[in-house]
Amino acid sequence: MDQAETLRQKMLMINEPQAKAIAVVSGKGGVGKSNFSINFASELAAKGNKVLLMDMDIGMGNVHILLGASSDKNILHYLEGEGAIEDVIVKIEENLSYISGGSGLNKIVEWKDLEIQRLMDGFSILQKSYDYLIFDMGAGASENGLELIMSADEVIVITTGEPTSIMDAYSMMKFIHMRDPEKAFALLCNRVMNPEEGKIALHRLSSAMNKFLNKDVRLLGSLPEDPYVRRSVINQTPFTKLYPNSPASKTLKNIVHAYAEQQNEEIHNVKKRFTERLSGFFRKK
Repeated sequence: MDQAETLRQKMLMINEPQAKAIAVVSGKGGVGKSNFSINFASELAAKGNKVLLMDMDIGMGNVHILLGASSDKNILHYLEGEGAIEDVIVKIEENLSYISGGSGLNKIVEWKDLEIQRLMDGFSILQKSYDYLIFDMGAGASENGLELIMSADEVIVITTGEPTSIMDAYSMMKFIHMRDPEKAFALLCNRVMNPEEGKIALHRLSSAMNKFLNKDVRLLGSLPEDPYVRRSVINQTPFTKLYPNSPASKTLKNIVHAYAEQQNEEIHNVKKRFTERLSGFFRKK
């Protein structure tokens, strides 16, 4: 039994209510994966769920920067035996906490058996305390990251409408699927210029997965290119909090609602109300 299967079995052995473990991945960097993870986690928390966001890009994480929060401890401290898993958890807001992946790492992290065991023990504890565990994985696929992805209940794959990003996302899903054909996938297209771009990208990916791998995937929808998202990054605050009425925020809120309610609905750009469109028109004058 490999390490991923051992971790999965460890999670399944818990008889108490368990958190849903979600790995958020991308085929390459620069698609807004971490920003999505943060805002997705924040909106799940706003709906009354206890959520823990974990930056698993160990040594090169940026979740703490995007959140404008800092911590003296990160996941590597715990893996190396420096305290309990609770010691590296930072509370951000009501129902939302995070674990930093650390940054500025000057060595390559190779998990040893003891660290894998500590990871399993830590997750066993966390699954009893939260409704959702969200793992923001590093871009691409590493051996260490794959172990964790294989143990998750679901994998959310982030892409953009660019052909190279779509191909990278497909390659990532195929890579995971070949190791675990039962793994559940959900797809989101980020930074689209219009809803049609998102629909085309998602349906291309969905069709390829179905045709070549006989695998159905859940289509979450797409998020629009939105200048307020960049402003929120500069202000180190989730865009759904800082600009709740922006197009990206409204769309993501609807996506989270459909996701939490297990609605098989594909959500794209939420249209502005008439008064908002009219206001925008006069501002251009």
